[in-house]
Amino acid sequence: MRVCVFSHSYVVAANHAKLERLAKLPGIELSVVCPRRVRREFGVYPVERAAHPDYEIVTLRTLYSSHTYRFLYLGATRALNRLKPDLLHIEEEPWSLAAWQAIHYCRREPHVRAIFFTWQNLRRRYGFPHDRIERAVHTAAAAAIAGNAEAAAILREKSFHKPVHVLPQFGVDVDRYTSRDARALREELGLRGFVIGFAGRLVPEKGLDTLLEAVVRLPQSGWSLLVVGGGPLRGELARRFAQPPLAGRAVLLDTVPHADMPSYLNCMDAFALPSRVAPHWKEQFGHVLIEAMACGVPVVGSTCGEIPNVIADAGLTVAEGNPDALGDALGRLMASRRLRHDLAERGRQRVLAHYTDARIAQATFGIYREVLGP
Repeated sequence: MRVCVFSHSYVVAANHAKLERLAKLPGIELSVVCPRRVRREFGVYPVERAAHPDYEIVTLRTLYSSHTYRFLYLGATRALNRLKPDLLHIEEEPWSLAAWQAIHYCRREPHVRAIFFTWQNLRRRYGFPHDRIERAVHTAAAAAIAGNAEAAAILREKSFHKPVHVLPQFGVDVDRYTSRDARALREELGLRGFVIGFAGRLVPEKGLDTLLEAVVRLPQSGWSLLVVGGGPLRGELARRFAQPPLAGRAVLLDTVPHADMPSYLNCMDAFALPSRVAPHWKEQFGHVLIEAMACGVPVVGSTCGEIPNVIADAGLTVAEGNPDALGDALGRLMASRRLRHDLAERGRQRVLAHYTDARIAQATFGIYREVLGP
């Protein structure tokens, strides 16, 4: 089978792990189409990987590259004509202009089957032309992959009656994300005692204010806080971290490279993701949770979006926006080495069972075979 994955996500080299494993499965000839660069709030990011020995990478120039759902590929039809896929795997939201380009090609080449991926777990309308594009993609696609359970339910509400598979877009490399000795890095960062951590975008919907309110409810001594990430709240956090009661026990780091993230996660004794629903957003998965779990770090998450389904019984879940509940959960972990050990073991095992790169690739391959037949 010839499969072409159509997605802006593969500008980032770390996201290729699924492709690398797919390409080694029997009977598949894989290619990927992605932009040469994307523009985001922190700058312009060129493609990090332009070639691979096991699959072809086609990088294309784009228009409107700063708009995740409104950019257009230049030369997409020409590239697809050359690749001649049997299946087009559209990892763009089904209302996006890029998805429209992909499905337009499939309508011109009716022998080409298509599947699409969606994270969207909010019930919303997109206006013209995006609502029309979404209907066209739903009509033409043979199946869908939803990144979370609520996204699958929303597809059904929109009368998508073809197969829907609930599967995250990416897994985790459990050889890199594993438990390791981080005592030297903890000392370098000045972290002491029980280290509570957060990593991600520094935006209001991630619930950082809830986290700060929760940690100051803990006993006066014996804990540190490590926050890793970038975003509009960085300045406010830096000011709060310089003042009592956080001064001297809270460390704020900028976004770190993907390759370094396991080291920083291993500095933590507990990881917190206290996200809360916003009018425009709900936690779609929380990939950093499975990274922490793979490292054997106990996790505490809120009830926002997909978080409870990701954690299941391998961590603690608390009501979103509730600093008392979050503080109680962190206090339980701080007080009980046995609980930390139990959740660390369960978290690692849950990742090995459901969220490794290899398992995501194998499940994706099964969907391809289902769509294309034996």
